Amino acid sequence: MAYRDIAILETLYSTGLRVSELCSLNKDQVDLKRREFMVRGKGRKPRIVFLSKKAVQTIEDYLKKRDDNFKPLFINSGKGLKADVLDDEKRRLTTVSIENIVRKYALKAGIIKKVTPHTLRHSYATELLANGADIRSVQEMLGHSSITTTQIYTHVTNKALREVHDKYHR
Repeated sequence: MAYRDIAILETLYSTGLRVSELCSLNKDQVDLKRREFMVRGKGRKPRIVFLSKKAVQTIEDYLKKRDDNFKPLFINSGKGLKADVLDDEKRRLTTVSIENIVRKYALKAGIIKKVTPHTLRHSYATELLANGADIRSVQEMLGHSSITTTQIYTHVTNKALREVHDKYHR
């Protein structure tokens, strides 16, 4: 189901969600008009998550293809499931299925290195920092309780700063 998979990848990359947070999303909690929703991350701590315009478009495209009333935002399309499985939770994608989707598309893109949903979370944080976001904002968006957890993502931006330094100070 390409529409679903693209929506999953775009949502992961544009929000920095943990895979468990993505799996637990229901259609009715995601406000596509406002481009935001609330999740409960580690420690059941609530945080607001923002969607990019592109993520909203991919989710809308995916939802237009669905003709069901299942609560989960992302569902198993039915392959390997009995057609009469009407239980919402049995249709909800698992963390393992999301990991497999991410791996599948990374390989299709020719990426040999292991790519996981957490890799997309890492890329999200790194891109924010590289483009000038302050570390406290990134901490909040990732749902980290400690700034030291977020500081792990600064290694790439530190490298970029060194390159700028070296360019002007030989």
